Amino acid sequence: MVMKKVSRRTFFSGSLGAAAALSLPSTRSAKTDPHPSAVSPDGPDIIDTNINLFQWPFRKLKYGETKTLIAKLRQHRITQAWTGSYEGLLHKNINSVNSRLAEECRVNGEGMLLPFGTVNLAWPDWEEDLRRCHEVYGMRGIRLCPIYQTFDLDHPEFPKLVKQAAAMGLAIQIVGDMEDSRTHHPIIQVREMNVAPLVDIMKAVPTAKVQLLHWNQRVGRKLLDKLINETSVVLDISRIEGTGELGRLIEGKPWSDSAMAIPVERFLFGSHAPYFPVETNVLKLFESPLTLEQMKAIMNGNAHRFLESA
Repeated sequence: MVMKKVSRRTFFSGSLGAAAALSLPSTRSAKTDPHPSAVSPDGPDIIDTNINLFQWPFRKLKYGETKTLIAKLRQHRITQAWTGSYEGLLHKNINSVNSRLAEECRVNGEGMLLPFGTVNLAWPDWEEDLRRCHEVYGMRGIRLCPIYQTFDLDHPEFPKLVKQAAAMGLAIQIVGDMEDSRTHHPIIQVREMNVAPLVDIMKAVPTAKVQLLHWNQRVGRKLLDKLINETSVVLDISRIEGTGELGRLIEGKPWSDSAMAIPVERFLFGSHAPYFPVETNVLKLFESPLTLEQMKAIMNGNAHRFLESA
């Protein structure tokens, strides 16, 4: 049977906004959703795999407060968000960063924020920070941002981190960029990042669950092909740009050059909120000619499988 594509008209039909419009079945119930009135019961849920809390160091963001960010996410049908901390970029006391993140998600997260802790190989006792993420704070994953945290993926301890995280069942998110390099504060000179070592590391630790966030400018086409062919790495959609580019990547017809098709199973929804408006990534779901099954996979199915297998 040929799957019908979802058009812009279908997406918006009978709704007040893009995220409230898809006619997909609801997966919530009164038992699973502590705030059932926050969204319409007959629409889709979205798992957002890329948000951050607290203050971006270089300017105040519109939805920088936890409660206002949650309200914004719920407006766009996001019912679970994997949550990092802007404090993890520059702070040296990593345990304090992780403790504050875990507490904020517990107290003000309204049951929808999953904290992803920080581990920085450039600082001492990273193994203790990793242990606490798992054993003390009960986190489901960790988020690394090497260009700010002054280590690269060829760091001699990185394979050890991947192996230990996999043994603990922790997912690993690796951030390529936080903002466009052209807009960095002039005093900040973020590092380059070589993602290539990840291929051999993941082949050596096949149980590792790794997601790349905001990755496009750090991964060239040849390396991306190797990652897709030789590892189980998954990707968020937060920096996929160009009209219909998400669908074109799935079809193997990106605007930039020719390349292999990327299976839809490798894409997870990620908004990069509050730095990016949530709407920009919701809109990507219908500006590409995706089938309903592809759309559901990106919205929540792939994230469920990725996290539950970690």
